[in-house]
Amino acid sequence: TVTIGQRTKIIKDVGLASISLFGALIAIFVGIGLVYKELDKRTIYTIVSKPVTRFQFLLGKYLGLVFTIFVEVAAMSLIFCLIVFFQGGSVDLLLLEAIALTFLELMIVCAVAILFSSFTTPILSGMFTLGVYIIGHLTYDLYEFSSTFRGTVLEKVLKILYYVFPNLDNFNIRGNAVHGLPVSGDFLLFSITYGLLYIILLFVISSLIFGKKDFK
Repeated sequence: TVTIGQRTKIIKDVGLASISLFGALIAIFVGIGLVYKELDKRTIYTIVSKPVTRFQFLLGKYLGLVFTIFVEVAAMSLIFCLIVFFQGGSVDLLLLEAIALTFLELMIVCAVAILFSSFTTPILSGMFTLGVYIIGHLTYDLYEFSSTFRGTVLEKVLKILYYVFPNLDNFNIRGNAVHGLPVSGDFLLFSITYGLLYIILLFVISSLIFGKKDFK
């Protein structure tokens, strides 16, 4: 028999995982076509002919996508918290921190989607972004797995992937929220700083690629 406490933990675990998964899917399937469709429909010519820089164009697309994800996360989080409350669970600060870090993780996914959308097709963008999302949750495993091939080229490749791909586990405190285990302020500060710096890095790369694109 599942007790009330166990049921609440299951609801929290499934709810937080759902917010992350559905948010990532929306970010991927909406974000991959945001820039490409402007190029495909040639509306980009009208946009760049106005006093709008390419950086501002990309920033506008990114912020629009982030706002869409924010609405999705807010709506799902509200429903999720209501379910937890009516099931006898508590909606505490730790749960809200888990949701906030999930949103920051999704902001990175949005930046990745915009990056690939700026120079390739929607299908490839979707595959690449989904790949980054999956690998981002396996980076620790990649690093541990690399030790199996110590002294080989494969070890170096796996370690490069570990450092290049975003470590999305830095934003995963679902286990802490479910079991009521506190998260240190240092970890939260590190996760927020890491996330914002990675978003800036992705956006700089996107701007450089898009800035050199020839629309003629």
